[in-house]
Amino acid sequence: MAEPGKFHLAAVLGWPVMHSRSPLMHNYWFDQQGLDGRYLPLAIEPGKIEPALRALHPLGFAGCNVTIPHKLEAMAALDDVDDVARKIGAVSCVVVNEDGSLFGTNNDWLGFLGNLKQALPDWRADAGPVAVIGAGGGSRAVCYGLISEGATEVRLVNRTREHADCLATDICGPIAVSPWEDRHDALEGAATVVNTTNQGMVGEPALDLRLDALPASAVVTDIIYTPLETPLLAQARERGHATVNGLGMLIHQGPPAWKRWFGIVPTVTAELRRLMEESIDGI
Repeated sequence: MAEPGKFHLAAVLGWPVMHSRSPLMHNYWFDQQGLDGRYLPLAIEPGKIEPALRALHPLGFAGCNVTIPHKLEAMAALDDVDDVARKIGAVSCVVVNEDGSLFGTNNDWLGFLGNLKQALPDWRADAGPVAVIGAGGGSRAVCYGLISEGATEVRLVNRTREHADCLATDICGPIAVSPWEDRHDALEGAATVVNTTNQGMVGEPALDLRLDALPASAVVTDIIYTPLETPLLAQARERGHATVNGLGMLIHQGPPAWKRWFGIVPTVTAELRRLMEESIDGI
C-alpha cells in the first residue's frame, strides 16, 4: 500500500523486456498520482524467475507484472494464486505481501474488456457469436473475459486443435472449437472477432483470415499493438467495421494492479494513450 515518505517500487519482469511500454504507462501514473516511486523493466533470463521474484521483498517492491516468457513458470514460484489465474493458466500480476509471501493473479482479461468498453461503450459480449482466433495465453485471458461478461457463444479456432480443446476444457463455458481450415466460415454471423495470435505483429506475416462472411455491424479487435493497425484491422476498417487495437488492453490491465500494489486506482487518460501511441509510432 502507498505510504507517506516511502519510495514505491514496481516492475515488469520479462526476457527481453526493454521494448515494453509498461514503464512509460506506470511512471505516468506515479506522476499523475503524486506518488514517489518508479516502475522498472527487469530483464530476467528464462529459468531464473523464481529467485527474481523472491528478491522483490528485500528490495522493497510492492509487486510486479510478469510477461513473456515467464507467465506460466511464475505460477509455480508463488505462494498463492487466485482462481482467475488458475483458470487462465498464467499470472500477469504479482503482489508482494508484507511478510514476503507472493500472491499472483491475472489482469489481462480486465484489460481486454476495459479496452473494448472504452473504445466502444455500446459493445456487448452477448450481442452475438464471438470468433476468437488463436488458443495461446492471450486467448485464454480473452475467452475468460468474454464468458465472464456474458458471451453466449465463443467460436474458437487454432492451428493446433489440441491446444484449443484444452483451453475450452479449462475455461469452461460456451466455447465451440472448430478446425483451422474452417476459420473463415467461423465468422459468419459473428458480432465480434478477436485475433489473439501474433500474426500481423511487426516482423510477423499477416493473419490469413477472410472477412467476407462477417456482418457489417461486427466489431474486429486485435490484441496486438505493434503496429497500432495490423493488416487485419486495416482490412476490417476498409470494409466499414468498427476496429479496436490492442494498446488499450495493455493500458487497462494497469489500474487493477495499482489497486493491489498501492491501494490507488489511477486514471486512464487520453494523454496517456497519446503518449503510448507516439512511443509505438516511433519504432
